Amino acid sequence: MRRRGFTLVEVLVASIVGVLLATMAWPAYRSQLQRAGRAEAIEALQRLQLAQERHRETFGRYAIELAAVGFATATSGGRYRLEFTPTGAESYRALAVAREGGPQDGDGDCRTLSIDVRQGFATTGPDGRCWNR
Repeated sequence: MRRRGFTLVEVLVASIVGVLLATMAWPAYRSQLQRAGRAEAIEALQRLQLAQERHRETFGRYAIELAAVGFATATSGGRYRLEFTPTGAESYRALAVAREGGPQDGDGDCRTLSIDVRQGFATTGPDGRCWNR
């Protein structure tokens, strides 16, 4: 009579192979999650830039604080803290900084995204990779 089923050794080998595959896939998965999370910061900085341009069109200058254009100090999902600094009459700098201990905190060089605007022209930072370009 022939028995059907798996031996303990076969189950262990299959489990070990599964764990090894998961271990190799985890860093790539985590990287994709962080890249997707950056979309929250990008969207907030782009909305802020648009609101500032509307403010400039209406009042002839950029707002000097986030509240003046209807922005809070955090992104909608709470992954990033927003910072805003006027750098001149026709310029400002806005930052989206990953919250400490949050899901974006370990995002390496892309932990802080920035947008510098001078007379309506924007420069993003730290680099295009962080802006998913």
